[in-house]
Amino acid sequence: MSYSIHITATAERDILRAADYIEFTLKNPTAAFQDAAGNVRGIRVFREVTLGFPSIIEVAIILLAALLSFKTTDSQIRTSNHFTWGAIKEVAVLFIGIFITMQPALMLLKSTGPELGLSKPLEMFWATGALSSFLDNTPTYLVFLTTAGTLGFTQGIATTVGTIPVKMLTAISCGAVFMGANTYIGNAPNFMVKSISDENGVRMPSFFGYLLWSIVSLVPVFIIDTLVFFL
Repeated sequence: MSYSIHITATAERDILRAADYIEFTLKNPTAAFQDAAGNVRGIRVFREVTLGFPSIIEVAIILLAALLSFKTTDSQIRTSNHFTWGAIKEVAVLFIGIFITMQPALMLLKSTGPELGLSKPLEMFWATGALSSFLDNTPTYLVFLTTAGTLGFTQGIATTVGTIPVKMLTAISCGAVFMGANTYIGNAPNFMVKSISDENGVRMPSFFGYLLWSIVSLVPVFIIDTLVFFL
């Protein structure tokens, strides 16, 4: 016994539209959260500061994973590992303060960015890296991304702050990530490891002692990066 299925032209057209939409969404994950102008929808936090729905979902997933991990892990394991909330609280307070106080800097750079004279990738690499050594890499990246967006480039990658050349964007990204390792406060994990070590009586270098080690070990690598990628 055999059966045949007849699909009307309207149904076939709807199926094809659905398939095209699914394919487009898989290739462009944020497309479902964009408006007609291509801006990512979100919740306005303060003036020009908007928390996008993709970011909210990402944070929700991370918090859910942390909650499930905490609830399903045997408490004896945490006890054996000498787990406490002290280091996490310390890092959270520090970086909440950083993200709040960086907003005036972002607004200032948006209006005065071209006056800084940073127009080459190597300049952006070292300027971003210098600031990233004393801030977290994410706010530093945002600061110099905003600065680059005000320089009036016409070719490159279109971002929410303007068009930025690929090499310039690479320099900003590398400077923010690489040089965050220069100090304890340059990256949240650095500071957390220091706090955990102090809690458990493990001797760590002082702030400037760590900075000296990083200058000796990392700056030569950054110079090589500059010569190879950003000249």
